[in-house]
Amino acid sequence: MAAKARTRPESTVESTGGEPADTLRDYYERMSLVRAFELRSSEMYARAKIGGYCHLNLGEEATVVGLMAAIEARDYLFTGYRDHGYALLRGLSPERVMAELFGKVTGVSGGRGGSMHLFDSETRLFGGYGIVGGQIPPATGAALALKNQEAAGPDAAAVMCLLGDGTTNIGAFHESLNLAGLWKLPIVYVIVNNGLGMGTTVEKASAEPELYKRAASYRMPGVRVDGDDVLAVRDAARDALRQARESRQPVLLEVMCYRLRGHSVVDPARYRSSEDTTIAQQSDPVPSFRAKLITAGVLSETDAAAIDEAADVRVSEAVVFADESPEPDVDDLFKYVYATAVANMPAALPGEPVMDAL
Repeated sequence: MAAKARTRPESTVESTGGEPADTLRDYYERMSLVRAFELRSSEMYARAKIGGYCHLNLGEEATVVGLMAAIEARDYLFTGYRDHGYALLRGLSPERVMAELFGKVTGVSGGRGGSMHLFDSETRLFGGYGIVGGQIPPATGAALALKNQEAAGPDAAAVMCLLGDGTTNIGAFHESLNLAGLWKLPIVYVIVNNGLGMGTTVEKASAEPELYKRAASYRMPGVRVDGDDVLAVRDAARDALRQARESRQPVLLEVMCYRLRGHSVVDPARYRSSEDTTIAQQSDPVPSFRAKLITAGVLSETDAAAIDEAADVRVSEAVVFADESPEPDVDDLFKYVYATAVANMPAALPGEPVMDAL
């Protein structure tokens, strides 16, 4: 993939003036935790501790932290399959998330979902969807339910629906945004634009590569923000959520970032040029934010190192917890296939005679 000049809004993180030091430190701690978790997840996948598909937030940490700093506990979050960091910052423990990746019963979905299907109703994290765009219609339906259940206002709940740049070309994206615009639903659609839909650039997949402009078709605001700027992401998301809560105004927010690795952990990303890879590495938000906080006097080198070490220790503890957790019992294989029992539901294991299971 040839390197390209991606249009990115002016960053505000160069100056941290006016932002409490404790807040900035907290944001770095969160970014460090997500980075440590994803690096260890990649390692555990290579060691065959994690199976199935596994997509990482490496390079997107500022986007993850900024979005999760904007959302409130009362809001509902729907994500795609690149969901680890969002689950962690929504309040799920690293132990439960890592156990889910390991397929253990102590995982957030009981070991049944794995990397792509993290779900927790208590924190209002409603997936984790493995199908591209599968989260958009349910998220739009949740916003419709909220509109019918409660009045608009600053204390009202809203929905945040995360999706990748490649998702904007499927029918469900356009159908859902059309309904949200027609019915004035309290939802913010967030395009996490890392420049690549698997191995295809946005420019080669979208006739209009400035994806936030698609909002005009549905008469909703469209905003583009620098995804490497945690403060800019937070502020843009807060404003979008405010509009959704108070005015029932849906918003399309495009967050520009890079991913440092391939589409998934098994993707060597040979379609990327060395120049593009260099640009992505130079844009890495974690060391960049670290350096800016040190320069601003918010952190010392010792402080930053201690934060990184604490994140590594926490993730190491999560790995031990996941590794020592029990595997699912084969007798529970068909549990949760249906929400309620139905006649003739499957109960046989592969290879068993059909009549033995009746």
